[in-house]
Order: sequence, then C-alpha cells, then structure tokens
Amino acid sequence: MKIAFFDPFSGASGDMILGALVDAGLPLNALTSELSKLDLGGYRIRAERTGQHGIHGTRIVVDVTEDVHSRTWTEIRELIANSRLDGAIKDAASDIFRRLANAEAKIHNAEPDAVHFHEVGGVDAIVDICGACIGLALLGIEDVYSGPPQVGSGFAHSAHGIIPVPAPATGELLADAGTAIASPIQAMLASPAELLTPTGAAILTTLATFRRPSFVPQAIGYGFGQKELSWPNALRVWIGEITGDDGGTGEILLETNLDDMNPQFVELVTERLFGAGALDVWITPVIMKKGRPGSVISVLAQDDKRHQLEQILFMNTSTLGVRSSRVDRVKAGRSFETVATRWGDVRIKLRAWNGRIIDAAPEYADCLALARQHELPIREVWNEAHRMGEAFVGRRATP
Repeated sequence: MKIAFFDPFSGASGDMILGALVDAGLPLNALTSELSKLDLGGYRIRAERTGQHGIHGTRIVVDVTEDVHSRTWTEIRELIANSRLDGAIKDAASDIFRRLANAEAKIHNAEPDAVHFHEVGGVDAIVDICGACIGLALLGIEDVYSGPPQVGSGFAHSAHGIIPVPAPATGELLADAGTAIASPIQAMLASPAELLTPTGAAILTTLATFRRPSFVPQAIGYGFGQKELSWPNALRVWIGEITGDDGGTGEILLETNLDDMNPQFVELVTERLFGAGALDVWITPVIMKKGRPGSVISVLAQDDKRHQLEQILFMNTSTLGVRSSRVDRVKAGRSFETVATRWGDVRIKLRAWNGRIIDAAPEYADCLALARQHELPIREVWNEAHRMGEAFVGRRATP
C-alpha cells in the first residue's frame, strides 16, 4: 500500500503541503490541469526551488490576481460540488472545509453554514486544500500519516485582530482530532512564529492518521513556507510502501469492566465506538466480585483516537475507569475487488501475505442487499460470489 508520511518538524500550511508533494514527484502541470476543473479564476500557481540551512526543496506560490470577498462554507461547498473534479477528491476537500467550518463556528458561536472564512476563504486556501487532495490522488497515495506537529508560539495577525498561537481554529482542530502536539523546539524562544496554520491543521487532521507506520521509503520532498526562521521552515513528506506484515505500532487496547449497567445499552456504546474510529470492539462475559455477572468492553484503536474513545466510554457507560495497554499487531494485507454475479455486483475482500493473495471473502452487506432484492437465500449469493472470488487466490498482491 502506498502511503505519505508528513513530518511537520516546523509545522504545516497549505502551501507547504503542496510544495512537499511537488518536491516528492507531483508534476506541477498535472496539478494545475486538475485545479482548472474548479470554477475558480483570479490566480496563478508556480513552484520555486529554494533552500534554507543547507536543505533544498520547493516553495509553492499562489499569486492572486483578483480581489475576492470572504466566502461562507455554503459557497465553498457549492464551488467544490459543481466542479469537474473526481468524486473522491471532492469528498476529501469538502471534509476538510467542513471540519474547518465546524471549528470556526464553535469559536465564533455561529452556525457552520453561516461562517465567513476570511484567511481560509480566499483563492489561495481553496487552491491549497483542493490541490493537496488532488496531489495525493495523482501520486496514488492510499493512506496518509503524520507525526505530531509543531504549532509555534507568540501571536499572529488575523481578520479579527491579534490572536494567540496556535490560532483558535488550529487549536480546535487539534483538540477535535485528539492530536498530540510536538514538544516546542528551543529556537522558537528566539523566533516566535505561527508554524501550524488552520489550513495546514485542517488538511492533516482530516486526512492523516497521527502515527508513524513501518514503511519502505521511495521518495522524499520538502515544502518550504514563506517565512525565514532560525531553522529550516519546511515540511518534510516521505512517500513509501507499507508491506502486508506492517506491525501495529501506535495501537492501543482500551478495556473497562461493567456489572451495574443494563446490557441492552451496550449496543449503542459499541455503535458510537466504531463511529469514532475504533478498529474493533468486543464484549466478554465475566464473573465479578461477590459472584455478580458482568462484562468487559474491549476496544482496539489507533493511539490518536484514545481521547475520543475514552470519552465515549465514560459518557455512555457506568464505568469508573478505563485501562489501556500498548498492542503489537501483525496484519495481513487487505484489498478489494468487485465480481459480477448473476444478481449484481459484490465486493470481495482479499487477504494477502508475503505478497500473495491467500483468501477471498464476499462482503456480507452486498450479499444481503442482493438476497433481499431478489428474495433469495443469502447463501446462494454468497456461494456464487465466493466461487468467483477464488479466482484471485494465489495471484500477486497489488501494493
């Protein structure tokens, strides 16, 4: 699986993310061609080779040629929806702006649709956010990861006046995602600056998982910011491949014992845990003290999801405490193919090990939908899809 791992040792901004992707191999002409599918004029985008402190990379500059008023989330949503961009790119860009709108709405005590984006509503921010989604797609990136970002220190100018660093919207995005912040670098004391912008925070917290997986690097890029600082003001990105036996670095197991809660309530708890990003949830019956029957809720998750999942357990159960432990997990590679049965398409989950597909399993939801539609026993749909899926077993797994 091809991944991008961002290393925000000097924070991140929209133009730094674009610059890093271009420096890692994204063709600028392909990027501009895709951006032209947005009904957005009044700008030119260019790439400059630059360097600081012996490190060289790319700086992306968006020259705005027309004055543009601030936009609302509704206007930006319609701009993206009406574009000719690929559906997955539209969805990703909309998700980023949606989280940004929710953060701004909370800060300004307003409804998300009515929020006016000032700094992030201009042409350059739309280019940065849509461009980042386009760039990742053009590079064939399947998953995005990031290290903890530096946020900076001091104060910054905004449309609302002087604000503390990190900007309120940046802080809200980090808190909402439960993202760890890097320990401040000493040079900040001499050169206070805003390092992580709301646009950069929105892109990373929406698209990235905040952990470093085991991967084989293939390319590296540096995207430089506009400021000259006492250290290289750049964002580093690694492009590489995760192998099928990637260990579970950054995964935790959360557990809590319950013996005084209606067992029927657990269904909603489980639903909300999965909705917040849990990788797996299971319930184990146990005997508690004084012979009382009880249950253990176990939650497997990425470490960066811990805060949200613990909050769900405390708010939705009677627990007084949640245990956590680090987990090392060896995972088989997974991918999907679609087969055409006589009743309709069914997705097949392929399991791979050592570069070869070793198993093929039809998706239950697809089989169930076709069985209901055609009033068939589900086993008939499943059996046919499984026979067709077996044709993939033994083939070389696609990275």
